[in-house]
Amino acid sequence: MVHITASVALLVAALPSAIFAHPGHDDTHEIAQRAAYMQTTQRRSLAHCADILKARGIEKRNIARREAAVEKLRNKRALKIRDIGQVLNTSHHSTEGYTSDTPSDILFAGNNSCILSPESTEGPYYVTGELVRENVIENEPGVPLTFEVQVLNINNCEPVVGVQLEMWHCNSTGTYGGIAAGSAGGVVDNRELNNTMLRGIQPSGADGVLTFDTIFPGHYTGRTPHIHVLAHLNATVLANNTIAGGTVSHVGQLFFDQSLITEVELTTPYTSNTQPLTTNAQDGILTGEAATGHDPVLEYTYLGSTVEDGLFGWIAFGVDPASNYTVRAAANYGENGGVANPGGGGGPGGPGGPPPPGGFPPPGGFPPNSTAVPTSTAL
Repeated sequence: MVHITASVALLVAALPSAIFAHPGHDDTHEIAQRAAYMQTTQRRSLAHCADILKARGIEKRNIARREAAVEKLRNKRALKIRDIGQVLNTSHHSTEGYTSDTPSDILFAGNNSCILSPESTEGPYYVTGELVRENVIENEPGVPLTFEVQVLNINNCEPVVGVQLEMWHCNSTGTYGGIAAGSAGGVVDNRELNNTMLRGIQPSGADGVLTFDTIFPGHYTGRTPHIHVLAHLNATVLANNTIAGGTVSHVGQLFFDQSLITEVELTTPYTSNTQPLTTNAQDGILTGEAATGHDPVLEYTYLGSTVEDGLFGWIAFGVDPASNYTVRAAANYGENGGVANPGGGGGPGGPGGPPPPGGFPPPGGFPPNSTAVPTSTAL
């Protein structure tokens, strides 16, 4: 796997701060698409699901599962030794003001981070052909982050089992793997097309829940730290551990409390990132989402006494199984490595190209070194 070397990182760090940005990253298209969707949707949160989840015992199982997950992670670490104002001013730190004696039904019951699809587009750094895997860290340094996502049907509040949820985000210093020009300062390096760091797919199981092991994302010019997510319904897992077919019912981004971002940014290697930090209040995607009553911020708790010991986070969002969104990829990753698509990815970064025959992805999986731009198709 190819990663940015120390010498390259030093070279990038030496560049003037004015050019530390991902070229062409303009969130105008993302904001416009989200606004168009919100004009037609009837549901603006998952608040109507709270009583149903409690009555069906799902909330109780959520609490027990999250408690067990944190205990397991803490043991593992020990071995190593609704409007914008409301969202921005709400702490999602579930241990804030609590002690080790705080009952688990209080600590892990929070599910106020409930969002609808789609709040944004896939952005300019989406790559197809990623692996189905829980741990996406590879060799990337950073604050350990394990987070679970619970996927619910927005129409009936039932958990959606079998969703293939895809996630990707930049590393601690603002670089995306899988993209030739995904590094700080717009440095183009085609070797990065074969870098699969911090990208992966997981299926939702019982109660619509899935988990990823990753690191806390860094920042790059113009964007606050965030994680991209994309939900595939009725997709098939292939023999090569990638997915094919199905529809895309959710395209979104997950965010973090500003206080948590500040803590993380004071640790190594985040301190080596010289790009300007965009705050949550300055981020167009987050502020636009929060203004519609959504709270796309992860609940979280520390795994130890400091943020460097790691974090566990959780969030729930609703999907409409009837929804079907077209997405465009900036690159495809196949058996012969990554290949950039002409025109770049969806949203900001380029309009992409025509869909391949058979829809998204092509029947039988992604062809080696394909340069077609995938899109979703109805079943």
